[in-house]
Amino acid sequence: MKKVSISSSDFQKYYKQLILKKIGVVGQKKILKAKVLVVGAGGLGCPLILYLSYSGIGNLGIVDHDKIELSNLSRQVLFTNKDIGKYKAIISKKAVKKINSKIVVKTFSEKLNTKNIKKIAKNYPIICDGTDNFQTRLLINDYCVKNKKVLISSAINKFDGQLFNFDFRKKSPCFRCFMPEIPNQNQNCETDGIMTTLAGIAGSMQANEVIKSILNIKNNLNGNIMIFNALNSNFRKVKLLKNPSCKNNSFHV
Repeated sequence: MKKVSISSSDFQKYYKQLILKKIGVVGQKKILKAKVLVVGAGGLGCPLILYLSYSGIGNLGIVDHDKIELSNLSRQVLFTNKDIGKYKAIISKKAVKKINSKIVVKTFSEKLNTKNIKKIAKNYPIICDGTDNFQTRLLINDYCVKNKKVLISSAINKFDGQLFNFDFRKKSPCFRCFMPEIPNQNQNCETDGIMTTLAGIAGSMQANEVIKSILNIKNNLNGNIMIFNALNSNFRKVKLLKNPSCKNNSFHV
């Protein structure tokens, strides 16, 4: 593995993180070496990518087949009016490079499916799910379980958000333990609406879980769901249990 060193400019840039006892120089080097794949560069993916970039992530993959629309601009903070009609993954990479030109960024302007997920995700130990449909969410979950990846997933609707952390290198339930099959998808943010600030809250919390997983900080959300409401400012953490009927049980540690 390529040795990572912290330059004097990096030391100045990340100084406020470096002086934290749980991070320090050793921790910052781990962040600089980390490889993270973000699936979905939308309302969740944009703040997630933003804060991973500012934290100093060394290698970032971005998957999104959509093009930017005017309706995206109220919450997808990496884009502006001049980006309308362009691929989200490509513009996200340009935004990342403006923040930190040292980050290695690979983009995939294609829809994730059973045929391409292995090729796209195999080199990334941590995978972040910021998608807006259960079919892709379960696809990512099943791949991560079988390949012992870390999966950090978030979902938002109206004023409500959910955040999951599943570390399949360790003992952990999976998303199918919580939701075995694709539910009725009559509810989604396209029809129900979404509070703009909620996307920023959820994406930032997702980035926070990524950093904790990279640093192996024990008090992360592994095996839990964080449920929060932006209207009444309620947050609660719920322990998830393995479902004996889960189709992925043979792959669980």
